[in-house]
Amino acid sequence: MTRWTFGAASVRGISHIKNGTRLQDAKRCFEVIGPNGAATFCAVVSDGAGSASHGGEGASLVCRTMGEALRSHFSSETMKMPSEDDIWDWVDQARDRITHAASSRSLSPRDFASTMVLAVSDGRDTLTAHIGDGAIVARNEAQKSWHVLSGSENGEYASTTYFITDSGTPRLRVARHDVGIDALFLFSDGIENQVLDSATDEPHEAFFTPMARPFAQSTTNGRDHRLSGKLAAYLDSDKFAEHTDDDKTLVIAVRK
Repeated sequence: MTRWTFGAASVRGISHIKNGTRLQDAKRCFEVIGPNGAATFCAVVSDGAGSASHGGEGASLVCRTMGEALRSHFSSETMKMPSEDDIWDWVDQARDRITHAASSRSLSPRDFASTMVLAVSDGRDTLTAHIGDGAIVARNEAQKSWHVLSGSENGEYASTTYFITDSGTPRLRVARHDVGIDALFLFSDGIENQVLDSATDEPHEAFFTPMARPFAQSTTNGRDHRLSGKLAAYLDSDKFAEHTDDDKTLVIAVRK
C-alpha cells in the first residue's frame, strides 16, 4: 500500500505584520485513498495579490473551490486523474465564485486577484495546473534528483504576474508528468528566491533534500501535524524574514 506523509504551513510576511493586514496566502492539501489502498495526493496553493484589497479572500476561494472539486472528482470517478477540461471547468467555478463575492460588495474581481499552484499525484502520474507565480518541485524516484514541474510565470513588467481573475481567458498552464516521483513540494513566490537558483531556476538540492527527510522518516500516514508545526516555525524564522517580507506558504509531501 502506497501512502503519502505530508505537511503544510503558511505564515504572514513582515510587511503584513507591520501593516496589520491578514495573511494573503491560502492552501489546501489532502490524500484520497483508492479501493486498493493506494493514495493520491492533492494540493493547491494560492497567493493573493498584494495590490488587491481582498487578495487573501480570493486566494481562500481558489483553494476552497479547487479542493472541493478534487474531492468530488475522486469520489465519483474512483482514482482517475482529472482531465484538462476538468481543470478548466473548476477554474471557471472559482472565477464565478470570486465574481459573485465581488459583486455582493460592489467590488470588481481584480480586487480578489490571486494565483493558483495545483498538483495531483499518485507517484506514477502527476498533474500540474498553474496560474501565475509560485512553483512545483518534485524528486525523480529513480534518479533521486530534483526537478521543477511547473515554474513561476512573470507578467509583462518586472515583479508582476498573472492571476485567476485576469480578464478574458486566464493564463492557465496544465501539464501531465509520467515520471515516477517520491516527493512533491508546492510553494508561493514568498520563498522562490531562496529555494530556486536565480539564474537557472533549478532547485537547490541543499534545501529540498533535508526538508523532505523528516517526512520520509515520519511514521505518520497522511498529514503530520507535528512536522507541519515545525515547518511553520521554520518559515517564520529570521532565515526567511531577512530575505523577503512577503507571506510564505510551503506544502511538502513524501510517498512511502
